[in-house]
Amino acid sequence: MLTVVGLYGVMSYAVAQRTNEIGIRLALGAQRGDVLLMVLRQGIFVVLPGILAGLIGSAALGSALRSLLFNVSPTDPWTFAGIAGLLFAVAMVACWLPARRAAQVDPIVAMRHDLS
Repeated sequence: MLTVVGLYGVMSYAVAQRTNEIGIRLALGAQRGDVLLMVLRQGIFVVLPGILAGLIGSAALGSALRSLLFNVSPTDPWTFAGIAGLLFAVAMVACWLPARRAAQVDPIVAMRHDLS
């Protein structure tokens, strides 16, 4: 839950900082779907290195935590894949909300805000 809230906050902040840029892109003819994919891609580039580092760290520390694991081996590939997949799916939902908001930016309002 902490990961989701943190990622949502980071992505919301990034979208808020890029509102003018997104408005200009939309004014110049970018499709709303393109903006949505651009923000989701940015989220993927944040999430994937974190998941990879987590997998490497958990594989390295798994043997040290062997006594705390019940009915699961420290390097169970199904557990690693399941948790990584679940984290990726939840992270994409957390990125989708700011991406949807970015795709709804009105170009006129964003450009007017830039002039003031």
